[in-house]
Amino acid sequence: MIITIDGPAGSGKSTMAKRLARRLGFRFLNTGAMYRAVTLYLLRAGIEVSEREKIQKILPEIHLEFAGENIIMNGEDVSLAIRSQEVEKHVSAVSSLREVRERLVELQREIASCGDYVLEGRDTGTVVFPDAFCKFYLDASVEERAKRRQKELSERGEYHDLDYLKKEIERRDKLDTTREIAPLMKPPDAVVIETTSLSPDEVEERLYQEVMKRRGEL
Repeated sequence: MIITIDGPAGSGKSTMAKRLARRLGFRFLNTGAMYRAVTLYLLRAGIEVSEREKIQKILPEIHLEFAGENIIMNGEDVSLAIRSQEVEKHVSAVSSLREVRERLVELQREIASCGDYVLEGRDTGTVVFPDAFCKFYLDASVEERAKRRQKELSERGEYHDLDYLKKEIERRDKLDTTREIAPLMKPPDAVVIETTSLSPDEVEERLYQEVMKRRGEL
């Protein structure tokens, strides 16, 4: 069984996907982490987004796998490294590349084909698994999403001005929703949840209740 949770940056989809997966006894697949890992690899290699031929050649060199909720890239746990502000700044541009998306969508389908999964991302319900059993779309105000990002960064010892983070989120929203390949959008058959004024427990409960209802267990 496949459950998808899509939404913009900071909407809470990663946290909720993890919590829902644990509650249901499913596995969790963070598709966003995969795009971040590729972005990290390109940054380390000094390869620009415009260098399409180079990117095409090195994609086979990037091996991604998950160890629980951690993402491993070529044998290295990069779970923390991919959350840097530098990766955040470039991931939308990398995600817009057709060759990157085709490779990762193929891998995502391959991984999730062998069990029950909760996937989170920006196109999991529209492109990766359009026939998913249950689809969700989480959203929140820019202000709230920026506050969540600021809190996440501060917990890692990084401080960033709230106004700067709001502008970065707005910039990323624009890139994600206007890119030519698999833009961020609400699946027409998704359950939309506005998380701005909801606690994590409240969001989790709404997700869980909807899944149980569809499974005929309520």
